[in-house]
Amino acid sequence: MYVVMVYDVAVDRVAKALKIGRKYLTWVQNSVLEGELSPAQFAQLKAELRRALEESDSVRFYILREGSFRVEVLGTSKNEPSQFI
Repeated sequence: MYVVMVYDVAVDRVAKALKIGRKYLTWVQNSVLEGELSPAQFAQLKAELRRALEESDSVRFYILREGSFRVEVLGTSKNEPSQFI
């Protein structure tokens, strides 16, 4: 599956989120990483982030598979979009 990770975390945890994310994904710009992951790798990434971050932080994963798309959120969902363009 192809995963795009976008994070909005407190300043003191930005480096942690980036370090964990870079173990699994490629850093493409500030607060955005992406890459191909197996389901096991994706589960490991989420588990590491849950341990390092706080509930007030927000991490969104955009998961693309053949013919499907879904969004998962860790932490606080800042604002749910009403529609995608």
